[in-house]
Amino acid sequence: MSFLPENSTDRKAIAMWLLVCAALVFVMVVLGGVTRLTHSGLSMVNWRPVTGLLPPIGDVEWQQAFEEYKKYPEYQKVNVGMTVDGFKQIFWFEYSHRLLGRLIGLVFFVPFLYFAVRRRVGRRLFPKLLVMFVLGGLQGVLGWYMVKSGLVDRPDVSHLRLTAHLGAALVIYGFILWVALGLLGSGAADGDAVAARLRSITMVLVIAIGFVALSGGLVAGLDAGFHYNTFPKMDEFWVPEGLAVLEPWWINLLDNRTTVQFDHRLLAESLLLATIGIFIWGRRLGVSGRARQALSVLTGAVVVQAALGITTLVLVIPVSLAAMHQAGALVALACGVWVARELSPRDSQS
Repeated sequence: MSFLPENSTDRKAIAMWLLVCAALVFVMVVLGGVTRLTHSGLSMVNWRPVTGLLPPIGDVEWQQAFEEYKKYPEYQKVNVGMTVDGFKQIFWFEYSHRLLGRLIGLVFFVPFLYFAVRRRVGRRLFPKLLVMFVLGGLQGVLGWYMVKSGLVDRPDVSHLRLTAHLGAALVIYGFILWVALGLLGSGAADGDAVAARLRSITMVLVIAIGFVALSGGLVAGLDAGFHYNTFPKMDEFWVPEGLAVLEPWWINLLDNRTTVQFDHRLLAESLLLATIGIFIWGRRLGVSGRARQALSVLTGAVVVQAALGITTLVLVIPVSLAAMHQAGALVALACGVWVARELSPRDSQS
């Protein structure tokens, strides 16, 4: 019996399922950002991937959970005097984030098992789906590894682990979208010279979008966005002082708040100019069809994302705008994957 999807109905069903998974990952990343912005991520001090499905029920269980939280640095150094009601407010964000992670695992695994058992998954597609499943599991482990960093001495998670956690989510999200779009028939026809000329540069652009998002993860992890809340200058300077005060020099790229924010601005501005340049170049080359549409949408998404970033910064990081900015990064990445997929050769065996 063949393992290849036999008809367009099978391919479309698998693609729709994957797009639902991608949408859930989108919500997961944004909710994770809100959890970070509200300083809620350390409210659950234990990792119980199987038995931790239900929240505390009743006053006794809530008090027990609160007493556990009080043993750790965030309460002792930041939230001394917090009440149970205050604890509940931060608990629900982290609990919702973890619960959504379990839901994504279930939404992925059950249809995956169904499609595999019914032999509706192609030989080339099955390994890709298996990789997605493994990456999702590892992402859960990485999330707990991140949380653990804030339960030892300092009442904050490691900004490096947070950025790694974000990076893994972006990889999973982009990979799911790439495969789903391939199943829906996205891709350039053989011999499309315009697509061939644009293909490599758009791949680089997708990587650049992810890289800018990761630099934003460092900004969030270090709370660097609360410094230098002016634009286009950083206070009175185009190039602020203190960019290289740490030794060795490369540590500044990761641990220096001033350097991290400066780099994020520079990378984001460069991405904006590069995207507009590729858009103009693509129009002059005569890119057409869905690739032309995707390139236009990508350019608009990056422009909006830049505007959101500036507004979030100058208003000193309001939670709602910061969450929209993080969502904008995911939209831009999705649009970049769409452009790259439309310019890549169509995979008839997807």
